[in-house]
Amino acid sequence: MKEKLLEINNVYKTFKISKKQQKILNIPTANVVAVNDVSVVIYKGEVFCLLGTNGAGKTTMLRMIASLIKPDKGKINIKENSEKDVKNIGFLTTELKLDGFFTPNYLFDFFGKLYHIDSNELLQRKKILFEILEIDKFAEVKLKNLSTGMKQKVSIAVSLVHNPDIIIFDEPTNGLDIVTTREVIKFIKMLKEEGKSIILSTHIFDVVNKLADRVGVMVEGKMIYCEAYEEFTRGTNTEEKFFKLYYGAKGVNKNELG
Repeated sequence: MKEKLLEINNVYKTFKISKKQQKILNIPTANVVAVNDVSVVIYKGEVFCLLGTNGAGKTTMLRMIASLIKPDKGKINIKENSEKDVKNIGFLTTELKLDGFFTPNYLFDFFGKLYHIDSNELLQRKKILFEILEIDKFAEVKLKNLSTGMKQKVSIAVSLVHNPDIIIFDEPTNGLDIVTTREVIKFIKMLKEEGKSIILSTHIFDVVNKLADRVGVMVEGKMIYCEAYEEFTRGTNTEEKFFKLYYGAKGVNKNELG
């Protein structure tokens, strides 16, 4: 039987928008529901892939799991015997902007101190991550002088400085070349083999095909589908299944689209 690590129960989140935004979006109310009654369980040692269009509520959901924002209603619980705080969660987000003036070495040490990690443990952790992600050769190069792919690898290393059990990746391969994408996917597989639980938001179907144990689909704040990857792709493929679910949730007949 799979071990539950994280339970999300009937979670809601709304945001208030300006009158100008209301006009642009053509909606009658200032209160926008970003996440609408979402419930899901995350198991130990699995990769849970979250699919959805921009504005579907994926990032808001991930930010609540990471304790960056609180749900309006509902609960997010980490299993017993786990540290029930952000120390048990690593979050790589597109909103993480590392200062280009600093080097990977400095940034890793800085974040390690924020988590009060022992200096010897921090050094060992850095050695492992920098070697695996091939940052070691660029450890003293300022971030502004690194490639997009290397900056992403540094962001991943910094997000995992505290060796969390639950790892959240929000669009980890966006903007990366095919070589760096392959390396990031390989690294995520390694984390899974270590028993980490990984929640991954992506727009890229091939990433889902290579990594997913289970797939969740969000449309307009609702989790409309959540099943094992094998079930998700049974008799079809990832792209076809996603669009079938998406258009079905929107009440659109695909034949009408031409």
